[in-house]
Amino acid sequence: MDEKTLLMGKTDNIAKKVFQIESKAVAELADQLTPDFENAISCLLECKGRIVICGIGKSGLVGKKIAATLASTGSPSFFLHPSEAIHGDLGSLMSEDCFISISYSGETDEILQLLPYIQQLKIPHIALVGNLNSTLAQNSDWTLNIGVKAEASPIALVPLASSIASMAMGDAIATALIILKNFGEKDFAKNHPGGTLGKKLITKVGAEMQKTNLPTAFKNTSVKDVLLVMSSGMYGMVVIVDQSNFIKGVITDGDLRRALNKYPSSSFFDLCANDLMTKKPITIEADCLLWEAEQIMMKYKITTLLIEKEGCLTGIIAKHQIK
Repeated sequence: MDEKTLLMGKTDNIAKKVFQIESKAVAELADQLTPDFENAISCLLECKGRIVICGIGKSGLVGKKIAATLASTGSPSFFLHPSEAIHGDLGSLMSEDCFISISYSGETDEILQLLPYIQQLKIPHIALVGNLNSTLAQNSDWTLNIGVKAEASPIALVPLASSIASMAMGDAIATALIILKNFGEKDFAKNHPGGTLGKKLITKVGAEMQKTNLPTAFKNTSVKDVLLVMSSGMYGMVVIVDQSNFIKGVITDGDLRRALNKYPSSSFFDLCANDLMTKKPITIEADCLLWEAEQIMMKYKITTLLIEKEGCLTGIIAKHQIK
């Protein structure tokens, strides 16, 4: 058996090692924070222009992600490629902007060439660097340390853990601004009108829920009839209501399986819905957003929600209906 074949059988160990190194690198960022982080956030919070992110190579790719996150969460931002900047795109910078540069070495030539112009405009400059003694660090207003003790690759020059650390620092910046700006789900929805995410953020539950032919039964309904109702529906559940359609409980296929194990087969069919139902099921209102319904399902590890109005059943929505 050759060396390559032997290694193929250990790829899970390689993956675990990568996860361990990168997670440790991110965790250690917390110990590397200085007052510069709070000062940088204060500056970005007061920024009247745009937050301009600049980087090249892997740092540039990370910078594009950070810029996209900021722009979508209430902090106008765009990515500026340093090579394009020194060939004309510097004209896109304004004195009211804030500038964030990303360079692990802190000695990236293309970014260093921008320093005189940034200083001339007196644009606040935040640097994400792995070397606090670098030229970039020494010529920025605030420095955020993204240094890592080890990369995840056996080739130390491949920026793996350091790229993750850079992205994590960007996420920390974005999250701080989200909280301080009180940027909420409704604000986020305005910036995401398209795609699946956009639909979840602007569509109400009432538009997608099942309104007719709902699987319902009463407390005194026999187990046999509960099974028939459940089998005729597509939700794997039956809602127990009273004569006024007020929700009293719910019976899922899981409840039925547990009852079969609990009661002897001879007495199982003597039971009624009241003996099996779960009281006070989780419900939601029709004017809530699909995103909210999905979050509730994830929180309680369920796949179906009852829709109610003043305690009465008005519909059902399942996870597969939230697209």
